[in-house]
Amino acid sequence: MNGYRPIIYALVIGLAFYIVSFNFFNSIESTLIGVVAFLVTIWTNEGLPLGVVSLLPIILFPAFGILDLNNTAMNYSKSIIFLFLGGFFIAIAIEKTKLHKYFSAKLLSFFPKTATGIIYALAITSALLSSILSNTTITLLLMPIAMFLTENIKLKIRFLLATAYGASVGGILTPIGTPPNLILLGFLEDKGIPTIEFGEWVYMMLPIVGVMLLIVPWLLALSVKNESVKGIGEGEIPTLNREQKRLYIIMGILSLVLVINTFTKQMYGFAFNEKILLLGFGLLMFMPKIGFLDWEDTRSLPYEIIFLFGAGFTIARAFGSTGLASDIAHKLSFISDMPLFWMFLLVSCVVAFSTEITSNTALTSIAIPIFYEFAKNMSEGEGILLLMVATVSASYAFMLPIATPPNAIIMSSKVIPISTMAKVGFKMNLIGILLVATVAYYLWGIML
Repeated sequence: MNGYRPIIYALVIGLAFYIVSFNFFNSIESTLIGVVAFLVTIWTNEGLPLGVVSLLPIILFPAFGILDLNNTAMNYSKSIIFLFLGGFFIAIAIEKTKLHKYFSAKLLSFFPKTATGIIYALAITSALLSSILSNTTITLLLMPIAMFLTENIKLKIRFLLATAYGASVGGILTPIGTPPNLILLGFLEDKGIPTIEFGEWVYMMLPIVGVMLLIVPWLLALSVKNESVKGIGEGEIPTLNREQKRLYIIMGILSLVLVINTFTKQMYGFAFNEKILLLGFGLLMFMPKIGFLDWEDTRSLPYEIIFLFGAGFTIARAFGSTGLASDIAHKLSFISDMPLFWMFLLVSCVVAFSTEITSNTALTSIAIPIFYEFAKNMSEGEGILLLMVATVSASYAFMLPIATPPNAIIMSSKVIPISTMAKVGFKMNLIGILLVATVAYYLWGIML
């Protein structure tokens, strides 16, 4: 599509959603659905730049009476944005010092030097690291490696997708891998429901993570398996110079601090704020004789991703403040009468595709209370399984940048067309939904 056609197409889609929604929801809720449909469509067909579309809620939400200006604009300065800033500063330093070339050579030395082998290497490394550290942080740290392994655009896109999808897959392996997991455990504790122990959680998630790490890289590699990877990973692992060694040590300290911080929170209930830690290490990149950056180096910061998250937080806030979330729960009440497997499948589908248009953390905060209403009418074990299905599905949304932090981060590379992510991610969504529902029904009931 060229010119105004994508914008007109998005307007038509938004209007259609508004008209259809008006039969089921009130005026303000239908307006919200129509505006969100417009935004998602124009994000996908790239009718306007990503950053421009992400700023549109500041105009559209107050204009249509969905949220006032103050309640809209405040979502663009959430504290998580500063975690991203810190991570991007570190990523820029890695690129500037060319430390990514050392990491990539080290990483690739363990896998076959083929397109498929490299995709598996990135996905598995990202998944394993994301199981104990923030999948947001890991994607930020691995993106420069995926970016600079090759100049072949087709391969570069697949490498970046492997990194992001691997982070999302691995994030569910432990309770600390991604925020939705912790939201669920905190909710269960608040309701006086026995929570799932760390080891038990890992045991239950292993089948899903294992199968996804076999299937996802294989699917990503199908269209590029015959692409030449000559020069990638060949030769000896480069020797680090003094500057690279200094950054390597700082990276090691950061990783150690993050790991210790994670476990002190689990064991003693005390931890430093991860956003402050990452921003602090990011700002360290500018310190004389310690850091590596000048302010001029920040010209390449992906500000559009910051705006993208602001749009996501705004949409989540609007879903709650307009009452749309509670109305959806009421209209989904028929779920309670469905056979258990089909209930799991439907809940997984609803959550996975819903979180495509807002952050998985925000959606989990909305979805868990909604589905808890259904869980009340089930046995305790089945109710917990239903909530776990919803939680895991929130992390298995692969289509749009706004769905999960890893998706948003790799979009900052400005290499991946949103249409490509949507097309590839749709297949991953379907696989994840079916797998989560199947494992929950056939295995989790025995494990729990």
